[in-house]
Amino acid sequence: MHQRPFGRMPFTVTPVGFGAWQIGGSWGEVSEADGRAALNAALDAGMTFIDTADVYGDGRSERIVADVLSGRSGPRPMVATKAGRRLSPHVADGYTAENLEAFIDRSLKNLAVETLDLVQLHCPPTEVLYRRGVFDALEALKAKGKIRGYGVSVEKVEEALKAIDYPGVESIQIIYNIFRQRPSHLFFREAQAKKVAVIARVPLASGLLSGKITAASTFASDDHRAFNRNGEAFDVGETFAGVPFEVGLEAVEEIRKLVPADQAMAAFALRWILMADAVTVVIPGARNAEQARANAQAADLPPLSQAAMTATHDIYERLIAPHVHHRW
Repeated sequence: MHQRPFGRMPFTVTPVGFGAWQIGGSWGEVSEADGRAALNAALDAGMTFIDTADVYGDGRSERIVADVLSGRSGPRPMVATKAGRRLSPHVADGYTAENLEAFIDRSLKNLAVETLDLVQLHCPPTEVLYRRGVFDALEALKAKGKIRGYGVSVEKVEEALKAIDYPGVESIQIIYNIFRQRPSHLFFREAQAKKVAVIARVPLASGLLSGKITAASTFASDDHRAFNRNGEAFDVGETFAGVPFEVGLEAVEEIRKLVPADQAMAAFALRWILMADAVTVVIPGARNAEQARANAQAADLPPLSQAAMTATHDIYERLIAPHVHHRW
């Protein structure tokens, strides 16, 4: 895979990275052995960006990342983590300099490094984005050498636009996929103008855009696709991209007709995201080595045709936008 500059930071990354939520938890049973195998397969395929968080498996994901990297030679990939969701309750007043430093210190230990490449505020309450002191605290942690840079993972386009008002924000992580097209309307242009890196998450809409989920599919009790179907645990937009399950399945059947016979729908959906020049890296997850290798191959697919892009936009406008466009 080729490399892309990561915004203004001194890193280049592959357009497809490794999303490490699945190897942490909330996706049903994924053994540590499978998690390590998935990450090793991703790195063997050339991926140079890993996205994790301190709450993925209460640190399990970060520790697996550290363990895998400790056993590998060669250039180290860029590793991004997140902070903030350990707060209970998760409220704006919890985003203090002391709490942020404590979270970062814990991630430094979990990841076995002296400096974090990138720390992202983890979908903070919107009010946090209007508190300059939070970003001053991140600047102070950067000055201490505990982080190289910082960004924000957001739920809404409006939050992304506010976050990049702060000149120190290096990256925005946002949901962008065939079912969540609004970021491309304004935010992408603004991010490019400010040379802010864009990390596209939930690229397969929690598996819907893999084309492998059906109306008969069931999910384990510890899989967010079961316990967060209506936003019971966190923002409902994180599960199936906020699209009602039955509507998503209907749209998938229309998308299936656009996928070339020699391609998997998941690869088609990932390549669709990479058609946007503003996207720096997309971070699909993987439960095993086979999925990780398949994800990596999406970066080498030819560009999608204009007809396919037009058709996916039409499907979004007809079926999906009424449910999501105004919310996120």
